[in-house]
Amino acid sequence: MTFRLPSLAIVMALVLACAGPALSQGSRIKDIASLQSGRDNQLIGYGLVVGLQGTGDSLRSSPFTEQSMRAMLQNLGISTQGGQSAAKNVAAVMVTANLPPFASPGSRIDATVSSLGDSTSLRGGTLVMTSLSGADGQIYAVAQGSVVVSGFTAQGQAATVQEGVTTSGRVPNGAIIERELPSKFKDTANLVLQLRNPDFSTALGMAKRINAYSQTAFGTRIAEARDSQEVVVQKPGPADLTQLMADIENLIVETDTPAKVVINERTGTIVIGADVRVSKVAVSYGTLTVQVNETPQVVQPQAFSNGRTAVQPQTDIVASKDGGTVATLEGPDLRTLVSGLNSIGVKPDGIIAILQGIKSAGALQAELVLQ
Repeated sequence: MTFRLPSLAIVMALVLACAGPALSQGSRIKDIASLQSGRDNQLIGYGLVVGLQGTGDSLRSSPFTEQSMRAMLQNLGISTQGGQSAAKNVAAVMVTANLPPFASPGSRIDATVSSLGDSTSLRGGTLVMTSLSGADGQIYAVAQGSVVVSGFTAQGQAATVQEGVTTSGRVPNGAIIERELPSKFKDTANLVLQLRNPDFSTALGMAKRINAYSQTAFGTRIAEARDSQEVVVQKPGPADLTQLMADIENLIVETDTPAKVVINERTGTIVIGADVRVSKVAVSYGTLTVQVNETPQVVQPQAFSNGRTAVQPQTDIVASKDGGTVATLEGPDLRTLVSGLNSIGVKPDGIIAILQGIKSAGALQAELVLQ
């Protein structure tokens, strides 16, 4: 039996944003910001999936499934008086969807179906007409159609094989929009652009770039950075709002991001930003290996001694320490930092411990994010 200290069984991946000195790169406004009035709206509904091949809810464990089935049949004019049903081809599900911005009645969107009871699989089922409501309680879409499930389950008497999730699926283009949002795009007096990665430098740069465009096109300044996330654009009098947004979203802006090092110890992923700096610091890394060997021996009693055969444990423990080299590490840019980490000769699983130690010593000039 062998184990290592520190016990980091991690495969590391370095995602390098830039191989040399940090340089800001230009991006379109549509790629770094979104329109506040152009966001999605979430919809939710409760429905039934029918036509399952014996993998539906057990009506005894999920009484709400039977209640929903009886209510549906009564609405269709079918009497449900009588004994309790034992069908296993119906499952109660929650249906969710995202209503895209500026969606018009009659257009279709995808719907996601998730089992609510003890159904084992939704494969082969059909979602019965289900109304989807928004946060205001109004019905905005109606979903119906065949459920597509990517996972599968195969079960025998002594073994079971399952891949993926069989209790959740999608209904492609299964929801039809019945009601549009009350607000219209051209009813707004201004445009509010929200940065996906809030940053004051990027927000100010976006406002300056939009104002440079508006000075040429309209002879006035129309943009103002409200904070690190929002940039407000006033509509000029003669401008068409749709054309204005189309022109603005294609403008190129120099983006800026804070220096961060993101570490995920579960997957062993390390992401080092381009602006990460390391002050001069001495680093030593060694791995302690402890090997435990168990070689039990069988001890036989002497002849005619009426003794018993016994097992005598015997344990050999060997401890060894590798590495321990002290090296000076300094990273004025990303290339030098990565080269310095590689020059220590440490295995990838030790870089996480080194970065945490450098941060504790105050030599890592970046935010360390642990996931």
